[in-house]
Amino acid sequence: MTETPAIDPSFFTQLLPFDPFDPAFHENPYAVYRTIRERGSVVRTPMGLLAVSGYEECSSVLRSRKFGWGDGASVAEHFSTAPDGSVVRPFMFMDPPEHTRVRSLVGKAFAARRVDRLRARATEIVVDLVEAARTAAGDDPIDLMAAVAHPAPAIALSELLGVPPENRARFQVLSNDIAHGLDPSVFLTPEEIARRDNARAELNEYFAELVALRRAEPADDLVSELVAAEEGGDRLTGHELLVTCTLLLSAGYATTVNLIGNGMFALLRRPDQQEWLRANPDQVPGAVEEMLRFDAPVQMISRVALEEVELAGLTVNPGEQLMLMIGAANHDPAVFDDPDSLVLSRTTGHNLGFSLGAHFCVGAPFARLTAQVAVGTLAGLDLTLATDNPTRVPNIIMRGLAELPVRVAG
Repeated sequence: MTETPAIDPSFFTQLLPFDPFDPAFHENPYAVYRTIRERGSVVRTPMGLLAVSGYEECSSVLRSRKFGWGDGASVAEHFSTAPDGSVVRPFMFMDPPEHTRVRSLVGKAFAARRVDRLRARATEIVVDLVEAARTAAGDDPIDLMAAVAHPAPAIALSELLGVPPENRARFQVLSNDIAHGLDPSVFLTPEEIARRDNARAELNEYFAELVALRRAEPADDLVSELVAAEEGGDRLTGHELLVTCTLLLSAGYATTVNLIGNGMFALLRRPDQQEWLRANPDQVPGAVEEMLRFDAPVQMISRVALEEVELAGLTVNPGEQLMLMIGAANHDPAVFDDPDSLVLSRTTGHNLGFSLGAHFCVGAPFARLTAQVAVGTLAGLDLTLATDNPTRVPNIIMRGLAELPVRVAG
C-alpha cells in the first residue's frame, strides 16, 4: 500500500472503522483499536462490515463452524487455476470438509517434531548472520531486519522445504510481494496486485519442478513429506501440492520475519524487559508469546457468516463479512491486565496471534522456534536502538518494519 488506490477516500472510512491510510494508525493501531472497542466489541460499519475487536467474540468466531471463508470476491482473489482448468484455493482459505482433508495431510508432513529438529541449525544460522553483520558494519548501525529477521527464516524455511541456497534471495522478494498482497485488492495499487499474482505464479512454477524431482528422488525435506503424505488412501492433488508449498514458504516466511522484527523493536524500547530476559534466558519461549500478543504480525483475519448466528447481541446474516481484529483482541483489557504494556513474564491469557480452532496456523511451530532462537541470541547482545522511529511497512493485514537499525556495544 505505497499509495492510496484511485478510489474515493471516503469509501475506506465507510467500509472500515478506521482510516487505513493514516500514518498514525500504522504507528500505533492499538490506540485506534481502543476507541473502536469503546463503541462495542462488535460494531457494524456504514457499509455493513462487522468489525470484531473483543477477545471473546474473536475467539468464538474462530472456533465456530458457522463462520468461514465463503466464496466471495475477497477470498476468490487468492485462488489459482490448475492446468485442467479447475480452481484451487490455498488450504488456509478453505472451509470444512475440504479444509479438514488438506489440513490433515499437510499437518502429517509439517509436524512439530520435524520443525524441532531445526533448532540447532537455526541457532547456527542466527549466530552466523549476527557475526557477519557485525563484521560488515564495523562501528555503523546494523539493520536487524536485513541482517537477521529476513534471512534467518528464509534460510531455515528453504532448508526445511529442500530449496537450494541459490534461490533464497529471489524467494524473499517473492514472499514479501505475496505477504503484502494479503491486503484486500481494493487497498492495493494495480502494480502491487500484479506483483502478488506474478509472485504466486513464479513460486508455483518453481515448486512444480521441485515436486517432480522429489517424486522421482525423495529426500529428507518437507516437499518429499508432502508428496508422500497419505491418510485413508487420500493424497494431495498435484496443484494442491504446489499451492501448499507456495503458501508455506510465503506465509511462514512473512509471519516469522515480522514476529522477530516487531518483538525486538518492542524489547529494545524497554530496557527493564531486556534486563529481565537476560536474567531469565530460560523464559524466552514465554517472552516470544508475549511479543506475539503485544504486536502481532497478523493483525486482522476475514470471515463470512455461513448461516444466521447471534454475536454480541447482534444478528449476523448468512453472507455478511466480518473483520476479526486480532491485534485489538490481543489488547482486550477484559482478558489481559495492563494490555498495552509488554510484560515478558506474563502468564495469563492465550493470545490469538496464530489464530484459533480449525485454522490455527500450521506453521506456528516453525515461527515460534525461529523467533525463539533469534530473540534468545539477540537478547544476549548489548543492543540499543539507532532510531526511535524505524520505517514501517504500511500494510493492514500483516504488520511489520521495513528496517530496524541498532547499535551493538562490545
